[in-house]
Amino acid sequence: MFAIFKREVRSFFTSPIGYLIVGSFLLLNGLFLWVFKGEYNIFDYGFADLGNFFLLAPWIFIFLVPAITMKSFSEERKMGTLELLLIKPISIWELVLGKFWGAFLLCVIAVIPTIVYVFAISGLGMVEGNYDLGVVLGSYFGLLFLIACYTSIGIFASTLSDNQIIAFLVGILVCFLVFDGFDAVSSIFSNGETQQLIKNLGAKSHFDSIARGVIDTRDLIYFISLTLLFLYITLQRLKQLPR
Repeated sequence: MFAIFKREVRSFFTSPIGYLIVGSFLLLNGLFLWVFKGEYNIFDYGFADLGNFFLLAPWIFIFLVPAITMKSFSEERKMGTLELLLIKPISIWELVLGKFWGAFLLCVIAVIPTIVYVFAISGLGMVEGNYDLGVVLGSYFGLLFLIACYTSIGIFASTLSDNQIIAFLVGILVCFLVFDGFDAVSSIFSNGETQQLIKNLGAKSHFDSIARGVIDTRDLIYFISLTLLFLYITLQRLKQLPR
């Protein structure tokens, strides 16, 4: 597994893809939070708060994570190297995990520079350092779990076709449905309990819960279970592919 992990990380940073993904994430966040006028602009918001970043980041990652993972198995199938990987002395599960952790690490690397925003917000407040550290840490914690979920979805999508564009589009669609689809469906119902029940099936509800600074084991179990589910489906999909 570690060999696959190193291979994935090396492939990202020996080509422009890794730098482009990280740069795109930081550029888009920087523009929406600090430059473009709108609901996400921190200066227009009027409060020294990172809430807008954690509202925006999940939506950007809906596009960026599938862009990272789309080549995971699609490229291997197109190049004919997947068969070679499957006959190597590693299990399919180790292959899937190696691909998963490689893509996840790149996303984490993209998030790390945004810690600068915490110091910027600290300096912008009327009282320096007047921000809720618990909420910030909880939001970062929730974002990492959400990224893991997106990554497992993207890895699965890459097994569906040897065309990376198809894998990319399917990844975006499934990530969107998992994150916001249940919220949209819940609006159809008028009963409050039914609405909440349906919302709890989506990732947005659990991400928002962690982002409030309260680490609930139910939210962690949700993200871990969903991530493992898509990794398991990926495993089963690879077993079905002709060798």
